[in-house]
Amino acid sequence: MWWMILLAAVIGYLVGSIPMGYLIIRLMKGEDIRSHGSGRTGGTNALRAGGPVAGILTSVGDAFKGYAAVTLARLVVGPEVLATTIGTLAAVLAGLAAVVGHNWSVYLGFKGGAGTAPNIGAAIAFWPIAGLYLAPMVPLGLYLIGYASVTSLIIAGMVLITFAVRAALQADPNWWYVGYATAAAAAVVWALRPNIKRLRQGTERMVGLRARKAKKQSDNSAPPV
Repeated sequence: MWWMILLAAVIGYLVGSIPMGYLIIRLMKGEDIRSHGSGRTGGTNALRAGGPVAGILTSVGDAFKGYAAVTLARLVVGPEVLATTIGTLAAVLAGLAAVVGHNWSVYLGFKGGAGTAPNIGAAIAFWPIAGLYLAPMVPLGLYLIGYASVTSLIIAGMVLITFAVRAALQADPNWWYVGYATAAAAAVVWALRPNIKRLRQGTERMVGLRARKAKKQSDNSAPPV
């Protein structure tokens, strides 16, 4: 039955590799999202390249990839195996593979996004209640913080905390989900290395309302010509 784990991981990677942002910007504007902003294919760069609708569609589509990867893995193993360790491991690896596929898509020369949305989608598939606070953290983080990279890091940490706390409180803890969250957080951090460097240098790009306010303040403080 171990072949199920490998198949689930392959399916998860191929699903996660679907470049939603690339496809949406190509359909909406006829442009390559990689020529804008950070060059990534995630929701934040889709927002830069195509506006709020493109950003929302991309984020939702990317989250669905993580959710779909886990769901398909569960279908592959079947109800008889689903409750076993093999079933859990197949679902966990499918979710992680979706994050990896999103960040390093086979369809785009192993380029992609930062993994935040598929991480949220997979977490929701594992524990639907998590969606009640993980999904709102994206717009809330962008509004309050203004840095998509910081928001992504916070969400990755929240996913890890979520499953660590759940495991600690359960009589029969499932640490596979904690392993997923740890590995997914590592994938997010690795993808965001350039952003972390820019944050330390004070040159990271802002997005959303904070970016507009910063630009307005900069324009107002500029000396008259």
